[in-house]
Amino acid sequence: MTNDDRTETHLVLARGTTVSHYEIISKIGVGGMGEVYLAKDNTLNREVALKFLSKYLSSDKIARERFTREAQAAAKLNHPNIVTIYEVGEFENRPFFAMENVDGYSLQDYLSKHEGSIDSVLSLGIGIAKGLGEAHKARIVHRDIKPNNILVDQDGFAKILDFGLATVEGSEHLTKTGSTLGTVGYMSPEQVNGVEIDERSDIFSFGVLLYELITGKCPFRKSNEAATIKAVANEIPEPLARYKSDVPDELQRIISRLLEKDVELRYQTASGVLSDLRKLKKDMGLDQSGEHHQAMNEKPSIAVLPFTNLSTEKEQEYFCDGMAEEIINALTKVEELYVVARTSAFAFKGKSEDIREIGNKLNVKTILEGSVRKAGDKLRITAQLINVADGYHLWSDRYDRQMEDIFAIQDEISLKIVEQMKVRLLKKEKAKVVKRYTENTAAYNLYSKGRFFWNKRTEVGLLKGIDYLRQAIDQDPNYALAFAGIAECYSLLCSYQILSPADTIPNIKSAAAKSLELDDNLAEGYEARAHGNMLADWDWERGFADFEKATELNPSYAIAYLRHACKLTALGKMDDALTLIKKAQSHDPLSLIVQLGPALDFYIKGKDGEAIIASKEVIEMDSTFPVSHFILALTYELLDMYKQAIKEFELALEYSGNSPMFKGALAHALAISGKTKEAKVILNELLELSEEKFVSSYTFASIYVGLGDLDSAFEWFDKIAAEKSVWLIHLHINSDRRFDKIKDDPRFQEMLKDINIIS
Repeated sequence: MTNDDRTETHLVLARGTTVSHYEIISKIGVGGMGEVYLAKDNTLNREVALKFLSKYLSSDKIARERFTREAQAAAKLNHPNIVTIYEVGEFENRPFFAMENVDGYSLQDYLSKHEGSIDSVLSLGIGIAKGLGEAHKARIVHRDIKPNNILVDQDGFAKILDFGLATVEGSEHLTKTGSTLGTVGYMSPEQVNGVEIDERSDIFSFGVLLYELITGKCPFRKSNEAATIKAVANEIPEPLARYKSDVPDELQRIISRLLEKDVELRYQTASGVLSDLRKLKKDMGLDQSGEHHQAMNEKPSIAVLPFTNLSTEKEQEYFCDGMAEEIINALTKVEELYVVARTSAFAFKGKSEDIREIGNKLNVKTILEGSVRKAGDKLRITAQLINVADGYHLWSDRYDRQMEDIFAIQDEISLKIVEQMKVRLLKKEKAKVVKRYTENTAAYNLYSKGRFFWNKRTEVGLLKGIDYLRQAIDQDPNYALAFAGIAECYSLLCSYQILSPADTIPNIKSAAAKSLELDDNLAEGYEARAHGNMLADWDWERGFADFEKATELNPSYAIAYLRHACKLTALGKMDDALTLIKKAQSHDPLSLIVQLGPALDFYIKGKDGEAIIASKEVIEMDSTFPVSHFILALTYELLDMYKQAIKEFELALEYSGNSPMFKGALAHALAISGKTKEAKVILNELLELSEEKFVSSYTFASIYVGLGDLDSAFEWFDKIAAEKSVWLIHLHINSDRRFDKIKDDPRFQEMLKDINIIS
């Protein structure tokens, strides 16, 4: 059969042609296997790619069977670094499969446009290794790893294409058929010799691809096919250094092992390659937080760890935490000093990790640690400033004082740190460092207790926090920080849908206003006012101004960056939002909610694979954080992976302490997966619960949408608008994609018009 016989009639489908439930948009590719079209999935309202088997292969019974069998096997794979196959079908006697449409370009095109930096090579390599490992676990061997079968999306994220569907002769590069499926130049020695292959063949091809990414040259490609095959079987590639001078020795070792001719000496698993690539990236200072290293290392940097409680009274823990927090807050006033946020510094509380390891994780050069022994009014406080690089003390001191001296001790420690780190302190900055928000030690103690419980972020903790903060204000009615703390507690109670907007927003606004009336240079007050005004009035302009003022006063204020980013997302300003999320991450690298920001961003943008990876990375940090399971579940649900979605919603529900919001999300997933009986049981439980405590109307609306009862759903949508739910914004910009199927309903559009969130 000649090439002309094989390609004499390509499939030609006009725009608008219906293939099953897909509507053709345009042709986007053609090759030896057939044609690829961009199409709209009319059922799920998303764009997909349809790949049709070529005419000459469609008449080959064995080829048709292999096409279907291997597409079905690949469809079982679910991994962000693998292009997802949705289903297999047939049109006009031509088998096809529907797969994820990736907005990007092939690695072949990437190679022609980019000079591969070591950083980008490692990032792409890690992604490809992850995808290969997932496929190999499922006993699927790709057999044709090459640049044309790797896609790179707009964010530089690698996705492997055509698992188990090896290209044949007639595509852009020469391809062997029969038992040696694969592309000449990228084949393993086993493939060119026609012997049995396994996962290690893919690993060799992966090595060829990485070599080409680094050097721009395929290591074995010669002037003809026979010479290329001989080179694959016998030749050792030239050293990487011949083409690129800055290649680390370790990377050369990795490539050499990948390209071992002897399969027993080669990497045996993709996970082994992945581990070495990750280690190299970390050793080079290019790990996931690497983008922040340079900016942070330009300044002196410090993390203040929670002080150890050496008191016989264990309940003095709140006092130790408060001591560290006060020093953190004082140091953030120094512009030339980079200070890690409380959440990340306190992640090491009660742990005995090496100082150098902590410094590495937080990307700081110095660490302050200390202890407190409190007996009645007597205090013994120790503090040590430690150089992360060698573990030596730069400074240490001990303070034996009375409780009434606590503010002076904090001032002394803060100023000593600045002095030891040789930071130039402006006069106005010194005034801010030693500024005291109260002189009343009883009020300070109560504020510390309130802050301790507020930081637990639970319903009980937030309500206890408000109680202690109000007591602090009773002791000192001019305590601006305490008013800001009350606003923050109510803000969280509102955002977590624990209390209704009616019971929280007035308190947020009044407490924030009072804090700024008492101190118009209080970053916490501006942040609280911004959040409160946006929740209450959708006052974007004023809110953004307040967020900017808060981070101007406190450049380390991670939560202000994050909330500012959330509001920018609401206006569709995704790139600006992501910039702020990265700032928040740099100041608070171990904060779970901050690190989850990209996952939500990816979910809203429809980058489902990236959302899955980002959510799982936060779950690896702390598997009990409910919101990460929630975002992961929402993403699984959109991909029709209902079993996985239900499992993640159940985990979110368990770790949240039975949150009605997560319970409603579980009911929605059960409903759309066909388990309507179980969904209705949860619905009735929530209706009963709403008689006793607040349950958001948004929760009920989502359940009824899942059940397909739109009349009831829209009754609840009316209530959402009336109660001014904090989730209204997600409806307005369609960022809660569970409602995609009803967004064209005239009643939905009318509701959005009435809400008028965004002018």
